[in-house]
Amino acid sequence: MKELRLGLQLGYWGRGAPAGAQELVLEAERLGFDSVWTAESWGSDALTPLAWWGSRTERVRLGTSICQLSARTPTAMAMAAITMDHLTGGRFVLGLGVSGPQVVEGWYGQDFSQPLARTREYVEIIRAAVRREEPVTNSGPHYPLPYPGGTGLGKPLRSIVHPLRSEIPIILGAEGPKNVALAAEIADGWFPIFFAPRAMASFEDCLDEGFARPGARRSRDDFEVLALAPVIVNDDVEAAADAYRPIIALYVGGMGAKSMNFHFDVFCRMGYEEEATRIQSLYMEGKKDEAAGAVPTKMVEDLALIGPKERIRDGLEEWRESIATTLLVNGDLASMRLMAELMG
Repeated sequence: MKELRLGLQLGYWGRGAPAGAQELVLEAERLGFDSVWTAESWGSDALTPLAWWGSRTERVRLGTSICQLSARTPTAMAMAAITMDHLTGGRFVLGLGVSGPQVVEGWYGQDFSQPLARTREYVEIIRAAVRREEPVTNSGPHYPLPYPGGTGLGKPLRSIVHPLRSEIPIILGAEGPKNVALAAEIADGWFPIFFAPRAMASFEDCLDEGFARPGARRSRDDFEVLALAPVIVNDDVEAAADAYRPIIALYVGGMGAKSMNFHFDVFCRMGYEEEATRIQSLYMEGKKDEAAGAVPTKMVEDLALIGPKERIRDGLEEWRESIATTLLVNGDLASMRLMAELMG
């Protein structure tokens, strides 16, 4: 059986900085976790908390899950990656994703169209900047370098800073079939924002499609799959499920429009189209509590490890047998310690 590693998923902030985050990061390192991850949506950014909390660590990999493409130009993202890699002694992992049209067009004021082509071009520019073999140019339509027009004085440049590593791992967040295949083709790993061990067959087909493409960067043998694994320890299974139902309802009903919600689509592919449709309708009617209440316990159980210790231990076997290479634990200190014990 393959080695299954543990990571700590801190996510993005709500109204403010999460209490006790530094303690969680230090405990992750003490427990032997492989990695620590931060995210961004339309509030806190991913890089600053990672650098701040990660500055007191020595061993764990420090990664973003994810940085949004539209938040930074590709060269700005490469600068941040090079800087973080130096500061961490080569422990930085760059997680990227396109986000969705609500955020891209509503928050960043950019066009959401052609997300796959933009991702491919973005990653190519970052890799060229990090390799530093020659001044960076790009003839693609999305991020042309130098800028065509303007003063006409733009010139190809290469990073002043010499990268610590010529290759920094890039993980792509992807939910749609084409985006998952793209991740398998051009990236070093994949973030499925929701991961259900029993319902990954369609995603595996997409991964295989990407691995089979000419010039694919990785194969199944050396490709990371970093699966979000919320852990809620409670002797009362229903109470544990209640703690996670609002999160599912938010993503199914509130993180996207009715006509385009990638999270909703994922649940449909998992076999929950009827339930997801009801959750989305209630959420969009402003009935958030009812939407959360409409999330079946089975749906929570598919996506999270919940209940008493013995139940979580038994449920963990399904995750061990899945395509996941790392479980990103999202929970408190007790949850982290339990997972370290069960995985030890």
